[in-house]
Amino acid sequence: QVRLVESGGGLVRAGGWLKLSCLASENIASFDTLAWYRQVPGQERELVALWPKSRDSTYGDFVKGRFTMSKDFTKNTLNLHTNRLTPDDTAVYFCNAKIRRRTPELREETYWGQGTQVTVSS
Repeated sequence: QVRLVESGGGLVRAGGWLKLSCLASENIASFDTLAWYRQVPGQERELVALWPKSRDSTYGDFVKGRFTMSKDFTKNTLNLHTNRLTPDDTAVYFCNAKIRRRTPELREETYWGQGTQVTVSS
């Protein structure tokens, strides 16, 4: 029911930047948690940035100081601003959203986008 669509990936040289966007089919304020993950083929998906509802965003050590998230409530988008990219940042980047339901029973719903490819050349 909830759909997430990422965009903004591409090929960039080391030291460059990209703005990734996640368009949500729902009001972005309805999610309990918004996040960006990334995955290299053959490896597990790793958390890049996390933004719990009503809290400050946090970032993995490997991107801290280089990546920043922002929300656009009018457009229902979650953005990831990347900077000073390195080849180690090459991966498919995924948008993630979670909703914690409390009725009729306690459960957590998790949604993923299809991903957008970021390739950083040296």
